[in-house]
Amino acid sequence: MLLEHVNFTVSDLDRSIRFYSDLLGLRVRWRGPLSDGRRAAHLGDEHSYLALFEAAAEGRVETDMRSVGLNHFGLVVDNLDELKTRLASLGTPHHAEHDYEPGRRVYFFDPDGIEVELVQYEHAPA
Repeated sequence: MLLEHVNFTVSDLDRSIRFYSDLLGLRVRWRGPLSDGRRAAHLGDEHSYLALFEAAAEGRVETDMRSVGLNHFGLVVDNLDELKTRLASLGTPHHAEHDYEPGRRVYFFDPDGIEVELVQYEHAPA
């Protein structure tokens, strides 16, 4: 199985494109209007991507691991230390860091409060 994309709504499309591109080196593979006129973009490669839709109204994500809903999404990375440095340069602190089998991971909130996990495996998962 391959997860093709994660789709989420952001408050400022341009800011989110810059953030995820600067952090992860993602490229814009599509950008355009939705059927209701809102702006959207896909960031990633030919296999998987982040689908970003710009919000029609103001708001902030409520992350609560005890309630039903999306808690966070995780991305496998090759060099976690490099990405921790990039996070710091973007002014985005990580709020948790764990090192347990099968990998090392950090957690942070993106500019809209969406929690993201970055994980580096010592060996590729089976």
